[in-house]
Amino acid sequence: MAIIDNSELPRLEAYLQTTFGNDRISLTPRDKAKDSAEVHINGEFIGVIYKDDEDGEVSYDLNMAILEMDLPKTTG
Repeated sequence: MAIIDNSELPRLEAYLQTTFGNDRISLTPRDKAKDSAEVHINGEFIGVIYKDDEDGEVSYDLNMAILEMDLPKTTG
């Protein structure tokens, strides 16, 4: 398990904001799971970002669940 340090959150937040063109993205540390942080847009929880440190190479994985009931209806 790789621990996400609070000092990493601003860098990750800036990356996500730039990548998705949305400055309302914010990250919040999780109380019980130190290997991840919650991702919010405009205060609404949208997913979790995990840290992986394998063989000295650090990467982050964004996990976002999308409920079918939240998807727009299709026509036709």
